[in-house]
Amino acid sequence: MKLSELKKGQKAKIISISLKGPKKRRVKDMGILPDEIVEVEKIAPLGDPIDIMVKNYHLSLRKSEAEQIEVEVIE
Repeated sequence: MKLSELKKGQKAKIISISLKGPKKRRVKDMGILPDEIVEVEKIAPLGDPIDIMVKNYHLSLRKSEAEQIEVEVIE
């Protein structure tokens, strides 16, 4: 499942990141790493951006970036 497909309040574990180059480095520098747990806090009315919680801080991602992050939903 893609991070962009999660609903508000859902938690997931990051499996892989398909971004390339500087975009991949940027999201990794922000703490988006494999095996990290993320929770969707808010989704903008048009679906972009997506606000998530990772490592106890809030982060906003573009929908195009979230579509490149594979996650596994945690029940």
